[in-house]
Amino acid sequence: MDTDDAPRPLFDTGLKIRKEVLGTAYVERAIANADDFSRPLQEMVTEYCWGNIWGRPGLDRRTRSLLNIAMLSALNRPHELKLHLRGALTNGATREEIRETILQIGVYCGVPVAIETSRLAQEVFRELDAPAAE
Repeated sequence: MDTDDAPRPLFDTGLKIRKEVLGTAYVERAIANADDFSRPLQEMVTEYCWGNIWGRPGLDRRTRSLLNIAMLSALNRPHELKLHLRGALTNGATREEIRETILQIGVYCGVPVAIETSRLAQEVFRELDAPAAE
């Protein structure tokens, strides 16, 4: 993304992890759609969030995904939540673990938040379970 040729190990690590969790097509589309205004944010997200935080050894990706589900639910960020619900499954979380996370959300963030998160999870599951169009 950056025209600078300087090595950017955290960016490279972040790009790799971001693609593995969210899918190459999604990440490449986000980067390709970046313009002069949004490019710095895409770079920051890739380097700082994905390279620096997701690249740390202290938590596995499954755990990070379940935490993201809880936090994005609490923050009422449905677009990012749906993306990270898919990522959680990619990272090895089961639907049962996601359901348990949603129950935990209900206690600590409120029942309406848990209901909305459950609705979005069901939407993602239906999309994933739908037969592929031929």
